Amino acid sequence: MPFYSEDIVEEVRQRSDIVDVISRYVRLTKKGNSYFGLCPFHNEKTGSFSVTPGKQMYYCFGCGAGGNVFTFLMEYENFTFGEAMEVLAERAGVALPKQEYSSAQRAEADRRQRLFEINREAAKYFYVLLKNGRGERALKYFKQRGLSDETIRKFGLGYSDQYSDDLYRYLRGKGYEDEILKDSGLVAMDERRGGHDKFWNRAMFPIMDVHSKVIGFGGRVMGDGEPKYLNSPETKIFDKGRNLYGLNLARSTKQPQLLLCEGYMDVIALHQAGFDNAVASLGTALTSGHASLLKRYTKEVYLTYDSDGAGVKAALRAIPILREAGIAAKVIDMRPHKDPDEFIKALGAQAYQERIDAAENSFLYEIRMLERQFDLSDPDGKTAFYKEAAEKLSGFPEKLERDNYTDAVASRYQIAVEDLRRLVNTCGAQRGLARGTAYSGGAWESGGRAQQKNREGTGSGKGKKKADGMEQSQKLLLTWLAEEPGLFALAEQYISPEDFTGEHYRRAAEALFEQYRESGTVNPAKIVSSTENQEEQRAIAEIFNATIHGTATKEDRDKALRETIIRVKENSISQRSRELSPTDMEGLMRLIEDRRALGALEKVHISVDKIRV
Repeated sequence: MPFYSEDIVEEVRQRSDIVDVISRYVRLTKKGNSYFGLCPFHNEKTGSFSVTPGKQMYYCFGCGAGGNVFTFLMEYENFTFGEAMEVLAERAGVALPKQEYSSAQRAEADRRQRLFEINREAAKYFYVLLKNGRGERALKYFKQRGLSDETIRKFGLGYSDQYSDDLYRYLRGKGYEDEILKDSGLVAMDERRGGHDKFWNRAMFPIMDVHSKVIGFGGRVMGDGEPKYLNSPETKIFDKGRNLYGLNLARSTKQPQLLLCEGYMDVIALHQAGFDNAVASLGTALTSGHASLLKRYTKEVYLTYDSDGAGVKAALRAIPILREAGIAAKVIDMRPHKDPDEFIKALGAQAYQERIDAAENSFLYEIRMLERQFDLSDPDGKTAFYKEAAEKLSGFPEKLERDNYTDAVASRYQIAVEDLRRLVNTCGAQRGLARGTAYSGGAWESGGRAQQKNREGTGSGKGKKKADGMEQSQKLLLTWLAEEPGLFALAEQYISPEDFTGEHYRRAAEALFEQYRESGTVNPAKIVSSTENQEEQRAIAEIFNATIHGTATKEDRDKALRETIIRVKENSISQRSRELSPTDMEGLMRLIEDRRALGALEKVHISVDKIRV
């Protein structure tokens, strides 16, 4: 990954007005000192997505997405930081320093670039063939499948000629050598036939990566040839286990979930019907690589696999892979139709939306498929089914989640929840013995025995509320300082960065105070750029976007500021007191001094204009 100095990063950021950049993607309306629009990262009807020119930051009060201009491109376009830098630098007219590469690295980069060029040329050629008389058969096939000209253009569909060296001769005419053509996966070489095409006499489906670069192809034979469907082999730019068909389009959806299909035509039919969140694996079963890719774009996946036996098996393989990746999954029932393409042709988009709305929880789907293996009218069959279901339920590590699913299964299959829970605990204990851990009925414990854990904030929930309240106070104070730097002269008399607790709050405060002390101004967007980790960027953006409610009078506002400072200071003193070593006399003296200052602060009327006792 390219390395850029802090100075060049800041120059690009300052010359890339965030309102200008984001307005290319989101319709923004000015309200007060900020701009608002519909969030591009989640589906909403009322705009909660704000862009603040003064801070050069964006924040969504609905889903929590936030950051600076780099973060936006990284989230929206799925760019790396380096890619976002290059795009913004080009727009802003900033010349980036040349990155040093070894000769081997440069040769590898050049080779990859040529492979992308070859695939792009092939896709353009296949599309041209489809549109002239030579592709009549494939065009008729696409039309019979109900595809419009716009859909054909959108997905770049095409035709590979009936002559088996047609593409080879075309690409040779473009100046590409046999060696690189062989590496592209589009051409095979042998002594008898020479160069010949991988795909010929087929309806062609270009496969693109998330940035819409063509990386491979799928082809359906026109006629009775074998195999019926053929995919590009894996190359330096095409990894079947780490790419998904249609993701270049679906990544921009505003739907909260992605629809996972089995085939190209299912994806295309769904997009044409208005479901722009459909993707498919590339002629292979779902892999952990696919799941990791999906997680970058969604937290929920709806499986819309074929309703036949093979589709059920594929769904049952996919569900645990998605669960392991931390993705919630549901299963769409398309019976009596086989697949999404067939379903939509028969019943239409509205009926399919109703099936999405009624999609089944993936774990309950697994239990329902498990049920098919047993005769529940027979007592032995019913007992065996309950034991298998309990075994699956015992696999949930979290007690709350396990109990919720146990309740759901008990309700659906008419077994007393207490009986099923005992059975689940028995299975859990056996599972624990098998792997050398213990099971308390609440959670797995290591060390050979179950321990009762005291968790802060359990019971009444007061501990959690107190923690949340303190986080809000810290956010509020930092947002105030970011929006009104003039308050620093007042705040610094009572509070310092060391008074902010929690890693993100402390780092944000240290950076903000340092900026003010060095220049008398603050730049929260620069603080976001201090890390390339998107979760950290989001956390920092949230800190500087607390909601400061308007107050009826200046006195009310002064009182709110004073109380916020006092809460943050009290929390700091309490935490340091708990962590203080009995032998730390210097720390003890600082605590005594801070307590004395806090006592004085509680008697002071804080005002932006002046301080009076």
